[in-house]
Formats: sequence, C-alpha cells, structure tokens
Amino acid sequence: MLENIKWLGHDTFRISGEKLIYFDPYHIKNPESADIILCSHSHHDHCSPEDIFKLIGKNTIIIAPADCLKTLKIDSLKSVNKMKAIKVGETIEIDGIKIRAVPAYNINKQFHPKANGWVGYIITINDESIYFAGDTDRIPEMKSFKGIDIAMLPVSGTYVMTAEEASAAALDILPKIAIPMHYGTIVGATADADRFASLLKGRISVHIL
Repeated sequence: MLENIKWLGHDTFRISGEKLIYFDPYHIKNPESADIILCSHSHHDHCSPEDIFKLIGKNTIIIAPADCLKTLKIDSLKSVNKMKAIKVGETIEIDGIKIRAVPAYNINKQFHPKANGWVGYIITINDESIYFAGDTDRIPEMKSFKGIDIAMLPVSGTYVMTAEEASAAALDILPKIAIPMHYGTIVGATADADRFASLLKGRISVHIL
C-alpha cells in the first residue's frame, strides 16, 4: 500500500489503486478526476473549494463534516450531488472501501475545538487500514485505534501536535508505518518530520514522503 501513497504537501495525500482517493486537497498542481475526496474540517487549507473543484469528475464522491459541505455548496459546487456528510463514529462504505470518521481536536489550544465535530479518518482498503489524523493533538481516543497499518500524523506544532507529541501518539497507536504531515507549507519544517522520525527510530518505521 505504501507505494500507492503520495504526499502532496501540508495534509494532502493521494492514494491510487482501484480507487483514486484524496485527503484534504490543497494547492493541487496536477489535477485529475478523483473517485473519493475526504476532507477533515472546514479550514481553508483542508476544505479548499478551488482545489476540490479541480478534482471533480462525473463519479466523484466527497465525504466531509457537514460544515465543510456547506462551504463547498456555497462555492460553485452546487452541481455535485454526491456529497456525503459524516460524523465522528460513523462509517461509510464505498465499493468495499470502509471509511470511518474518528475524532480530531485540540486539547491545549483552541484552533480545532472538540465541539466542532471535526474528524480524522480510518480507511480500510483490501484489509489494510490507513489512519489520517487530520488536524489534532494527541487525544485519548488514539489508544483505541487498533490494527493500523499506516498512520499519517501532523508534526508541526502550533495548530496541531509537535513532533514530540506526535511520536507519543504513534506509540499509542502502534502502526506498522508512520508518515509525518502538516509541515513545510503554512507552518512547520522538514526538521519537524526528521525529529519525529528520530524519536521513533527502532520502534516504529517512519517514512518521510
């Protein structure tokens, strides 16, 4: 599965295979028709109508929290009728791909309040589970995420976990592979990803994409 995952900067990932899946598309440079677009929350760098519009094809399905979908409807996407709202704890299945929304929120800052109901995702494709954390701190719920093959975790600090907090979160989750994200665009630097990798050396395999 790792070979099918491409990090496009910030929190944007492209997963290829039977379906073409995008997480939080932002600053898309090579647009193509996506099968599934997943947005974690309504901040402009995670729910960008301009970038999402670039990826819309006739069969595209957009899954996001309700407030994110409202933003998309306002911004010239009224013709897209395959938009599905999702809440924490809900699972949507699309052609055998299971998409579960899990909590994503801050505990020591107020940029992403728990009350907003914003999400991360655990998606299961061919019995492999990928956890996309979204914008979050290290939260207690992470200890319940079992059987994760690949975890994508923010490492920049400021709005999300620091590299130190993200490494502790990875040890809560114990994925086979961890991938750092949320650096190098708006906040954070490659040094944060390197620090994350060094803290997990010999414990969890870290791939910096």
